[in-house]
Amino acid sequence: MHRRHVGPGDSVRRRCIKKSTACHPEEPSDHGLGRSRGGFGTKIHLLVDGSGTPLEVEATAGRAHDSKRLEPILKKVHVKQKRVRPKSRPKRLAGDKGYSSETLRRFLKNRGIEPIIPHKDNEKARHDPEVKFDKDAYKRRSIVEQSIGWLKECRRIGTRFEKLAINFLAMIKVAMIKRALRLVFSNRA
Repeated sequence: MHRRHVGPGDSVRRRCIKKSTACHPEEPSDHGLGRSRGGFGTKIHLLVDGSGTPLEVEATAGRAHDSKRLEPILKKVHVKQKRVRPKSRPKRLAGDKGYSSETLRRFLKNRGIEPIIPHKDNEKARHDPEVKFDKDAYKRRSIVEQSIGWLKECRRIGTRFEKLAINFLAMIKVAMIKRALRLVFSNRA
């Protein structure tokens, strides 16, 4: 039986974890790092409007499932409009197969949002000819992928320099502000 040697560095690591979570109670214990199919890293859940303007973001460990994070992100978004109350529900929402779940589709339909999410190969609805899927509307999902690609061009986000997840999320939000300002002022040169 092999026993792992516990050295003085292990207690230092434990103290550092306790210190970072004590100073920042909203910091996850795994620091938003985890293994996924793409490797060890952080998953960025991004919500953008039709023109690619970032509205809300969350950073979770790589193993976090996409469909579990959509509801909290949607509940945070309130877009201010002139002379009317803030808009919090889009007409349609596009996502990839990672967001394909019956409970998520029900949640969106109950809020009056049309889900444009393809069914997984193992879902019964995928092979049902009565279930319609709008492929033309789904093509606009590339706007989200382009926004994530733009965010990852920012070196600090692409390589994740920060140890704490809250600092990493703050850097993502700074990049989102920069992106939004570029989109707003690009026509006024």
